[in-house]
Amino acid sequence: MAFCLFSSFPMCSFPIHSKWKSFSYNRSSFRRLTIFSALQSDAANKNSTEDAIITRRSANYHPPIWDYGYVQSLRNDFVQDESYKEQARNLKEEVRMMLGDVVDPLEKLELIDTLQRLGLSYHFEAEINKTMKNISTNHISTAAWKKDNLYATALEFRLLRQHGYKVDQEVFTCFMDDVGNIKSSLNQDFKGLLNLYEASYLLLEGETMLENARELVSKLLKQYLKENNDHQYLWTLVDHALELPLHWRMPRLEARWFIEAYEKNKDRNPIVLELAILDYNIVQSMHQEDLRNVSTWWKELGIGQRFSFARDRLMENFLWGAGMIIAPQDGKSRIILTKVNALITVIDDVYDVYGTLDELELFTDVVERWDINEIQRLPDYMKIYYHALYNSVNEMAFDTIKEQGIDVIPFLKKVWTDLCKAYLVEAKWYYIGYTPTLKEYIDNAWISIGCYLMLAHAYLVTSHITEEGLHNIQENYIGVYQPSIITRLSNDLGTSSYELKRGDVPKSVQCYMYESGASEEEAREHIRKLIDAAWKKINEDQMAKLPFSPTFIESTKNIARVSLLMYQNGDGHGHGMEDKEYKKRVLSLFAHPISLAK
Repeated sequence: MAFCLFSSFPMCSFPIHSKWKSFSYNRSSFRRLTIFSALQSDAANKNSTEDAIITRRSANYHPPIWDYGYVQSLRNDFVQDESYKEQARNLKEEVRMMLGDVVDPLEKLELIDTLQRLGLSYHFEAEINKTMKNISTNHISTAAWKKDNLYATALEFRLLRQHGYKVDQEVFTCFMDDVGNIKSSLNQDFKGLLNLYEASYLLLEGETMLENARELVSKLLKQYLKENNDHQYLWTLVDHALELPLHWRMPRLEARWFIEAYEKNKDRNPIVLELAILDYNIVQSMHQEDLRNVSTWWKELGIGQRFSFARDRLMENFLWGAGMIIAPQDGKSRIILTKVNALITVIDDVYDVYGTLDELELFTDVVERWDINEIQRLPDYMKIYYHALYNSVNEMAFDTIKEQGIDVIPFLKKVWTDLCKAYLVEAKWYYIGYTPTLKEYIDNAWISIGCYLMLAHAYLVTSHITEEGLHNIQENYIGVYQPSIITRLSNDLGTSSYELKRGDVPKSVQCYMYESGASEEEAREHIRKLIDAAWKKINEDQMAKLPFSPTFIESTKNIARVSLLMYQNGDGHGHGMEDKEYKKRVLSLFAHPISLAK
């Protein structure tokens, strides 16, 4: 899909309807127009004059570490070579037969868990869904295969909840003593304790038994790491889980990590492992093609070069898109989300560090009007950005109209306006030196993080669109609020120190410290608890069966998972080059295939 990047001024405007309605798509009504190079030259000259008069802040962001030439060079042969695809097809059929042949319930659950962690479950969705439905229907806590077996009980509980089935926490009662502690006889069952720990992250609000069990198990597992290294594979899994639980991890990166860990498991299934390596490399090749496509768009757009004060982060923006939409065949959706996030990143920096308050108020008003003729009111650098935004969003909307027959321009105009208004609130706080309460901050910041807008676009590219769905997202924020809270707060934990140094509004950590008198560490612990509480609500939403497609529901969880990865060790989105581990992860995802010789 080629997005219209800029247009000359006389471009058609779109009616904003009071009610959602479907209408026929007419491509001829949308004229592709190109901004005159004279405008760009004039903007450059005027910008230099403006900047000589206006003192503008700078975040001193480094240039992109993954430049256009590097991204265009990313290639492996696993999609083009037909022999690899044929080999993968044969291996998939072997694994499908395995799934059908396994009779023992625990063995089948173990195989499903392995396939999920290796990133292979999308090949076997029908078989896995059928299995989970049967297990849910025949769920009896006293079944012989799991009776008094903490490992089997916890594995079943986690997998059922992952697939949206309601399982009561009371299944763990038999493993607790009279005062609610884990029975001392289980203190050395580290395989069972690890799986109980992982299961505890799918808890719901009010499930205190699981919450208490997590705290107790965590202590036992930490002690295990200090004292026991006899079982290297189990030790590795425990260490990995205590760093970040499985339920909170980005699936694609987890697949890469688990493939390498699973290779060291003496009980590994060689056929499953071979398929996992081959499939990972094939999907990586598809991601590389998506990356080359979107990097060409970004280079032609020219905003990365022209807006030197802003973060030029195409690879990082693609990471968000690839993390949200993991089905390999959904490359178009990943590309769209990458473009959206690239546009968000630049305008975020305009509001945060570059624009004057008068310019920001003006730009917010122009976005709300969503009329190309209003562009004449903007300073020249904003004209360039507004052209890119207006044309790109309208083209996305037209593709949706063409495919689904629903006018989503009012919807997209509203969510982009909401984002700019949230940015403007924070800019005003900065200019008057105001420190909001934590509630004031969160009420605005869950929108300003951009997650809500990303998910709004994700809904359009992953679902059969309905007026009810648009209303639920735009007005009721169903399915999008809690992931936005997690993204906002994890961002604050990772980036607030950077942002305060450059001059920015206080973030959630500082708001809580100012309001409560807490120390920074106490405030950070409070924010971590808010993240945990948001995950509980996400788990509840999954149990309640949200009125959206499974792909969209998964994307709402995945954006929260990407945020935990991105800000785990600081500001991965803005300052990723400072973190060697972050760079290593990006390369493992998009650049370096797994050797088939292993």
